[in-house]
Amino acid sequence: MAFEGLSEKLSATFKKLKNRGKLGEADVKEAMREVRLALLEADVNYKVAKDFVKTVTEKAVGEQVLQSLTPAQQVIKIVNDEMTALMGSTHTRINLSSKIPTIILMCGLQGSGKTTHSAKLAYLFKQQGKRPLLVACDIYRPAAIDQLKVVGQKAGVPVFEMGQADPLVICKKALNHAKDYGNDIVIIDTAGRLHIDEALMEELRGIRDLVHPNETLLVIDSMTGQDAVNVAQSFDSGLGVDGVILTKLDGDTRGGAALSVKAATGKPIKFAGVGEKIGDLEPFYPDRMASRILGFGDVMTLIEKASTQMDQETAATTAKKLKEGQLDFNDLLEQMGQMKKMGSLSSILDMIPGMGGRVTEEEAQEGEKQMRRTEAIILSMTPAERAKPSLINPSRKRRIAAGSGTRVEDVNRLIKQLADTQKLMKQFAPGKGKKRRRLPFGGGMPGGMPGMPM
Repeated sequence: MAFEGLSEKLSATFKKLKNRGKLGEADVKEAMREVRLALLEADVNYKVAKDFVKTVTEKAVGEQVLQSLTPAQQVIKIVNDEMTALMGSTHTRINLSSKIPTIILMCGLQGSGKTTHSAKLAYLFKQQGKRPLLVACDIYRPAAIDQLKVVGQKAGVPVFEMGQADPLVICKKALNHAKDYGNDIVIIDTAGRLHIDEALMEELRGIRDLVHPNETLLVIDSMTGQDAVNVAQSFDSGLGVDGVILTKLDGDTRGGAALSVKAATGKPIKFAGVGEKIGDLEPFYPDRMASRILGFGDVMTLIEKASTQMDQETAATTAKKLKEGQLDFNDLLEQMGQMKKMGSLSSILDMIPGMGGRVTEEEAQEGEKQMRRTEAIILSMTPAERAKPSLINPSRKRRIAAGSGTRVEDVNRLIKQLADTQKLMKQFAPGKGKKRRRLPFGGGMPGGMPGMPM
């Protein structure tokens, strides 16, 4: 997970502050030295880290903070507020044109994920009811056009291409095509290089001057760390960019790029790539990201993911069956499928307040393995067995275990967990003339999820 090392170090520093109770100026300065080291180890730009710590220290050593009843909490709040400001304070939206089409020019170094994220952005707009068009202007990199076609197909978005023709001619004809076919968003995937050179900039400036884009978005691989600042500054001075898309924020990147780009260049991060699937592109909210880095979770993003990825009608039906103690394996299989749409287990846990850093990557991976085993067991059942688990006798258990590559004991455990869940929900369901009993904390569905028995 991105920021994992930074989150752990900041959590340890804040824990020391809380344990000291009353704070003095020396305590704050010592804590800020640790914060500065943590930022530098996360590959945050040196000047950005220095200015950040200076600002936080000046605000934290004030009499109002140190004399308060909860000085440690006040210091943490200041860090949270300044980290949010460091990344841009508020989410910056795409500048949509009042005149159709809106033109978005994508740029970046080769290998940054520009082509893939052009399609991800197109998919995001399509989900919002727009009619995007992808334009293939990377005529130099082998198979770049084919790659755009493949990811465009995944996104369900048309791709305009003219092979190895002049990029300026391609752009001109693409805009005419968009007007003829009613495409209201045009996303131009341009060529990249392994390094920034004048030939690249000259071509990009030529496209910019021809199409007059409403947005020029720079795609940066967050694994590049501090070098992301140099890349952003070079593209901005040579071309002029309006915002940044950071890729690979779901990986083991140290997070320095996310914390450095806005402060060093003044250009907002507008989107973050958080996975390999076509839907794994999120609007970047500085306040939510700061909250996740500091281990406070990100409930809003979790709710948004659930509302967009989960089938509300199915969820309501399952909830009703759960209350009535009538849950079966079909429901469990459906719920696991819905959860997988929301992303990896570790990314979901990071959004839950208090869970960030509590579950290691290894534990999260083990949880996902357990979910896959559970899924394999259920898929090895017949439709009748899934709907009516009481049909599963010893010979059927042996067949299910053999079909799923598990043991009979695993099948027994899953059946027992489902039965226990049904019994528990019946026990706490409101009965005639009875008050509804509260469900104790920790009750859950089978499947191997943290906080759930398995």
